[in-house]
Amino acid sequence: MSEPTTYEIVLRGRASTRLLRPLLDDFTVDHTTDGVTRLVGTIRDASHLHGVVAHLTSVNTEVISIAPLGSLDRSPTNEPKRSAPQ
Repeated sequence: MSEPTTYEIVLRGRASTRLLRPLLDDFTVDHTTDGVTRLVGTIRDASHLHGVVAHLTSVNTEVISIAPLGSLDRSPTNEPKRSAPQ
């Protein structure tokens, strides 16, 4: 990862502000109606991503997915769909 990339991190359940406090400056937080917490923000590099994941696991959150948004297309159902190779 050589340049900052926007990532979506999906957590099971409604993560509290207290648990996410160290991440609030870097991510927007969305508590969806389907029982997940969605974090979207810019990750500077690989060590930043590892630090975010380390924090999330240290507070016992269940990470459902981590995906870079810049390389994914979104279908109308909001499910990630990889771009076809050219």
